[in-house]
Amino acid sequence: MPSPGFIYLASQSPRRRELLAQIGVAHELLLPTPDEDAESLEVVLPGEAPDAYVQRVTALKLIAARVRLTRAGGQNRPILCADTTVAMGDAILGKPEHEDDAKRMLRALSGQTHRVFTAIAIGWGDKTVQACCESRVTFAAMSDAEIADYVASGEPMGKAGAYGVQGRAAAFIARIEGSYSGIMGLPLFETAQALREVGFACNKTS
Repeated sequence: MPSPGFIYLASQSPRRRELLAQIGVAHELLLPTPDEDAESLEVVLPGEAPDAYVQRVTALKLIAARVRLTRAGGQNRPILCADTTVAMGDAILGKPEHEDDAKRMLRALSGQTHRVFTAIAIGWGDKTVQACCESRVTFAAMSDAEIADYVASGEPMGKAGAYGVQGRAAAFIARIEGSYSGIMGLPLFETAQALREVGFACNKTS
């Protein structure tokens, strides 16, 4: 049974689960049902800026999660949604569709500094709190062979920008400015603040 002080996490990301556990937040998953078209929420609108995009998508995820919880007859607990995107200038680098797409993204990131945006949205009852975290990541130059080896590891697939900061890609990351947890997919400072704003206490031991 879930803890009396739990929240719902509307995300399949194991990294977000690990990060929530790091700050002592018990949680249960609230995932899309087979009849939901979750991927349609992530379509980029023409001319949409990366920060506006990630905040809009996260807000839509929260709306969908609230409907999902009501239909499932779940408990009245906070719902946390998040979305992360990588941007080179105003160009949004989403999750690679295949290995060649991952290689294309990594070649664009090689030797350059890019931005990572992670937005969160928390809803509980009639309260909604949103926040967006921006960080900058600088990659060292990567050879074609290094890119090919990294893509062959399988790690880039399913990740915005085709890399995971907490994985093998760390060997190529020369500099980070901002929130490491935000780059991973859940900015813990902003998340803890937002949870407190809706009335949920983090790091409770009893």
